[in-house]
Amino acid sequence: MRTIDTHDVRFGELAGPLVHGARFFDWELISTQVITEAFGHAFEDIVDDGGIPYAPVVAATTVYRYPGFRDTVTVETTPVSVGESSVELCYEMTDGDGKRLAMARLTHVTIAPDGGTEPLPEETRNQFQEALEDTAPEVGPRGVDGDEDLPSFSASFDVRGPHIEGSELAYFEEYPRLADVALERFVESAETSLETMSQDCKPFRLRDWRWEFVSPVQYESTLTIESDVRCVTEDTLRIKHQLKSDGRVSIEGVSEYGSFDESGNPISFTPQMRALFSDE
Repeated sequence: MRTIDTHDVRFGELAGPLVHGARFFDWELISTQVITEAFGHAFEDIVDDGGIPYAPVVAATTVYRYPGFRDTVTVETTPVSVGESSVELCYEMTDGDGKRLAMARLTHVTIAPDGGTEPLPEETRNQFQEALEDTAPEVGPRGVDGDEDLPSFSASFDVRGPHIEGSELAYFEEYPRLADVALERFVESAETSLETMSQDCKPFRLRDWRWEFVSPVQYESTLTIESDVRCVTEDTLRIKHQLKSDGRVSIEGVSEYGSFDESGNPISFTPQMRALFSDE
């Protein structure tokens, strides 16, 4: 199903000349809302009943190119598996020429008011079943960890009104934004900044990630992002992330960052960039 149709990239979606990495998360959730409503299970009805609609359990994404101004984005969303209470969706994001921008696979469950998982309505489950396609794109991190003694860093944030969505929880799109801030603070601690390294490229942008969502992040909690650098190559900065809400693990996974040119295509890190995380 086409869940986003030729969306024009807008100024408010940009970080510099390219969209912010968090926008991919946002387009995934918008697409989830569109397809579930079409299958008779609207987010609005779930929230009215006190539930949390289609919360991500596992999210994996690979970015091939970052769009920017004058780009349009289309998203095709396809169910690839369905259970009693869960559905896995595949998202293909393409530009105006039909070229792939990103691929993602997310598994969702709806959380009932009592905190357990809510079974899918029978009619909705049947429609997902009828729409299933046999596709299994490989997305997310695929490399292996290095064996170097690489740095770790952390940062904490208060989850306030600007960060939350309709269920009084931290919004899906905010997690990568805050992880980016933690990374920027670490770069600044080395007495440099992203601005000084961003003359002809946009470094340390999300490229591949796989996150598991263990528990929700509540409004007015403190979110601590613990980052362990696991690998640095010419093309990849791999970080193991744990996002803890008031000391309890809420999200954990692996994120790989890359560098991109001003057209959004991936390029290699400079030696200066790699040296921030290794002994080069």
